[in-house]
Amino acid sequence: MWNRFVRWVRSIFGGAVDSLENPEKILQQNIRDMNDQIPAMNQNIAMVKANGNLAKNNLDKLKAKEKDLRGKIKAALLASRRDMALNFATTLEQVQADVMSAEANLELAEKSLEKALKVKEAFMAERDRKMKEAMRAITAAKQAEWQMKVAQAMESFEIAGVDQTHNEMIQKIEEKSAQAQARMEMALDNVNAEEFQLEKEAARLQANETLKQFEIELGLAAADTPEAEKTLGPGEQALNEVEGEIKAESAGAAKTMGKEKA
Repeated sequence: MWNRFVRWVRSIFGGAVDSLENPEKILQQNIRDMNDQIPAMNQNIAMVKANGNLAKNNLDKLKAKEKDLRGKIKAALLASRRDMALNFATTLEQVQADVMSAEANLELAEKSLEKALKVKEAFMAERDRKMKEAMRAITAAKQAEWQMKVAQAMESFEIAGVDQTHNEMIQKIEEKSAQAQARMEMALDNVNAEEFQLEKEAARLQANETLKQFEIELGLAAADTPEAEKTLGPGEQALNEVEGEIKAESAGAAKTMGKEKA
């Protein structure tokens, strides 16, 4: 029954909790928590090291006392003071017991310090590993967030009709450009290129005639230049041919009319 109740509670509040969680912020908080543990760990290591130093100092004192008692025992025996030697021996036994205890304490303190340093080393290595993983995950989260924003922007373009409007405007501009090009081609087709060329040649003949008058006035050319010696331009020959055709057509028409009258 209790398990069913727990499952029911998790089914109700589990989704809400998941939606409230921010993995990026949680990872950053985890990094801060691990960094906060380093000062406390250093303090514990310092305490272990201090205990080791105290144990070593105590051991040194006890050994010095043991050495002093041994000297006193020897001196008392040489002075035939067995009673004093016995008292010193009794104290020596107690000191020797304290020395053994101090050596055990010092060994324990050294092992504790070594273990604490190894624990710190392992913790720092694990912290560095987790920090690198967290930074990679945070970077990936930021990249995913940026990609999500871009995707939402693209989706909003399609939803808001931006793409459709964009395509319509491009199509209208292309149609307008095509129409303008077609009108330009039609306007060029309506221009009579041959008539334009004839007008150009007529202007050239007029200019040659004017130039000839100046040459005659200056004595650079004779007024009675034979017709055969005249230099014909590219347009003059075509103009003469057209004039000859017109004269021939006129002569033919006159003959036809004379025959009809006859």
